[in-house]
Amino acid sequence: MPLDTAAIRRQFPIFREEHPPIYLDSAAMGQKPANVIDAMDTYYRLAASNVHRGMYALADEATNRYEASRETVRAFIAAKHRDEIVFTKGATESINLVAKTWGKANLKKGDGVVLSILEHHSNIVPWLQLKEEIGISLRWIDMEEDGSLRMADIDAALKDGKAKLVSVTGLSNVLGTLPPLSDIIERAHRAHALTLIDASQLIAHRPIDVTELNCDFLAFSGHKLFGPTGIGVLYARSPLLSKIPPFLGGGGMVQRVTREEFLPADPPAKFEAGTPPIAEAIGLKAAIEWFTQYPWKDIEAHEHALLAHAIEKLKAIPSLRILGPASADEVAGCVSFTIEGVHPHDLTDILGRQGICLRAGHHCAQPLHERLDIGASTRLSVSLYNTPEEIDRCAEEIRRAIAKLKK
Repeated sequence: MPLDTAAIRRQFPIFREEHPPIYLDSAAMGQKPANVIDAMDTYYRLAASNVHRGMYALADEATNRYEASRETVRAFIAAKHRDEIVFTKGATESINLVAKTWGKANLKKGDGVVLSILEHHSNIVPWLQLKEEIGISLRWIDMEEDGSLRMADIDAALKDGKAKLVSVTGLSNVLGTLPPLSDIIERAHRAHALTLIDASQLIAHRPIDVTELNCDFLAFSGHKLFGPTGIGVLYARSPLLSKIPPFLGGGGMVQRVTREEFLPADPPAKFEAGTPPIAEAIGLKAAIEWFTQYPWKDIEAHEHALLAHAIEKLKAIPSLRILGPASADEVAGCVSFTIEGVHPHDLTDILGRQGICLRAGHHCAQPLHERLDIGASTRLSVSLYNTPEEIDRCAEEIRRAIAKLKK
């Protein structure tokens, strides 16, 4: 059944404004439905207390809401155990947690970490830091001209047996391409390497079943999934979480502390030092509950139609070049482009004055832009609240902006 976009938009305060923005930047942040805002507001007004500490009813209520959020996330990504879900500040912290704990404990000089050219800086910089600190090598998977990953590079990177981790995105935040995760994970495991999936973009566009995927780690941020900022998730298989050391030290992550030593708590508390993002976790639960009322097949069909329409409109604009596949069948979530003689910052500045929100720059993916031999691009990204009419208006204003900038 087609999505009722008008009914969906009515659930978002920002789209009930007299002059709502044409928001085509959901790859950077999803807008927030009212139930997310209400859930966080209710916690602060009626249940504000710390978790896992107090012995009174208010503290129990806060703890129950917080742990219910963990269970909601577990079910959403089909993890086997609730204790495999660690709350963080975002995908960036989740990946850093893996690098600074598992990485430092298990990698030595000469070991390899395999990355793709599609990666966001959040899945590059932590491994570059380990390269400087430990002397690991980074092995890169290049892409074909159509934006798909060069699978032969994966086999070459794994061939000598020294690669210990393959860490790749589930969906490019620039090209919109979807690496074949099951194939990549299977190849990595055959070579006795672990796998980490950066699902920051994938999480709102395709269903994820970590048990079926058989990945070892998976990270995502709540703000891409219509939830609040400041909340992220790290999924890791239980045996891994049990073995790796804590990331941060402090209250809540210990069983016992003496003047000489400490005994860490069991996962996930072991990795959640200090007061956690309680309201944000509650907001993420509300976001997932809101999102999952819509069938995946309807979401995918709606977004596919929007991208197909956007690509058709963009291809008709002279001097505009789409980066990666120019087909909605091969991408999800976004499409990026350049325009000869027009800088992306100038274009999006003009569009922004018309209330049209697109992203310009390197999108925290400088190695990919270097590979494409460009300094910056413009990105249009869609979600289930967008409409074909918004795409039409955006394309019309792009044409006007080009005429003005090339005048």
